[in-house]
Amino acid sequence: MTIIPGGDEHENATTGQDPGMRYVELRRHSDSEGDRLTAQGVAEAEAIGRDRLDPPYAALVCSGAARATQMLEVLRHAAGQDDAPITVAAGLRSSVEDRWRQAASAAGKGADLEAMRAVDPDLVEKESLLLGAALGQVVEGLHEGGRALVVGHSPTNEAAVLGLARQVVAPVGKGNGVLLIEDGGDYRVEPLD
Repeated sequence: MTIIPGGDEHENATTGQDPGMRYVELRRHSDSEGDRLTAQGVAEAEAIGRDRLDPPYAALVCSGAARATQMLEVLRHAAGQDDAPITVAAGLRSSVEDRWRQAASAAGKGADLEAMRAVDPDLVEKESLLLGAALGQVVEGLHEGGRALVVGHSPTNEAAVLGLARQVVAPVGKGNGVLLIEDGGDYRVEPLD
C-alpha cells in the first residue's frame, strides 16, 4: 500500500474525521463499455470529482481493470493529487467474473448478495472472504485518520464489504459507493452520496 508522505500522520486527516479511525471510500466505476469508460462514464466521474469527494487521500487504489483505473485517474485529478500514485489491488477483482454474472442473472435484476447467495452460496461465501481480505489490506495500509479512495466493481465491492465488515450492503449503482469506517478493528458502513 502506498501512503502519501508528509509530516505527522494526523496532519493528513480530513476535517471532521476522527484521527483514530481509518476510512475507505469504496466506489463502483461509472458507465462503461467493455473495459473502458464511455463518454457518459467520464462525464459522471468528472461530476463525482467536482461534487462528491472528500480529499486528501492517503491512498488511491483500484482493481486493475482499465475502467476502474480510468475513473480513479479522473478522481485523482479532481482531488488535486495528480502526483499521488495509484496502487493496483488485484485482489479486489474477482477471478470468476463470469460466475458472478451468472449468479446475478439467475437471482434477477437488482439482486443483492443475499439473493445471489441463494443461487450460488459457495461463490458468495468464498469470494467474500477473498475480496474482504484484499479490502482489509487496503485498510491496514492506512495510518490512523487516513482515508483511501478505492474504485472497483459490483457486486464484488459489496462482497468485499461482506467479507471484511460482515455487513450486507444494497447493490451499488455506477459511480456510487459506500464509506467503510474502521475503528479499532470494528467496521461501520455508510452510503456515499
